Amino acid sequence: MERRLEKSFCCGAGGGRMWMEEREGTRINAARVEEALKKDPRTVCVCCPYCLTMFEDGLKSIKADDKVQVMDVAEIVSMGLK
Repeated sequence: MERRLEKSFCCGAGGGRMWMEEREGTRINAARVEEALKKDPRTVCVCCPYCLTMFEDGLKSIKADDKVQVMDVAEIVSMGLK
């Protein structure tokens, strides 16, 4: 994704944004989902429980949750160990 590493874009949910209603601009979870979908993924991998929720909610809001799954990095590692 474009905004990553030193230019990363946190969803802010750990700071309470998960429970806030944004009134200006695009919702953070929608913006992050749009960025991710530009890469045409089958899976979006996250390492934060808040990001997991934010991405899942963002995908549901644009009706893309049947095309793209969101998984925690621990789930992906676990699948590789089986």
